Amino acid sequence: MIQRVQTIWMILAAIAIFLTLKLSFYSGTLLTDNSFDSLIATDNFILMVLTCALGSALVINIFLFKHRTLQFRICIIAILTELLLLFLYYRQTKLYSNGSLDLWAIFHLVTIIALIFAARGIYKDEKLIKDSNRLR
Repeated sequence: MIQRVQTIWMILAAIAIFLTLKLSFYSGTLLTDNSFDSLIATDNFILMVLTCALGSALVINIFLFKHRTLQFRICIIAILTELLLLFLYYRQTKLYSNGSLDLWAIFHLVTIIALIFAARGIYKDEKLIKDSNRLR
């Protein structure tokens, strides 16, 4: 299991996702009360649930190494879920009058890149297995 490089990519993606629960995505002045605040996944219920579900799915996906097609599908769904999370974060930034992205927003990009590399590794493994079965 750990010898496969896509396992390392999924572990990296899961760590990055779980870090986004504590680290801020955006900081700025709120429109409602002009106070400085940071946008964290735990501030919004939907963001928190999607982030926890995505991280849990990635951890479970690591142990599905015998079911490569299911693992590949979960990787694709995880990429789409991460894109949905980015869209929801973007919508939440509209609640701020001025502000900027925090350094920790890079973890979302790291997650997407790691998931793409993991999906590519799973696809290569599946193709290698099919080719070797065809030669037998």
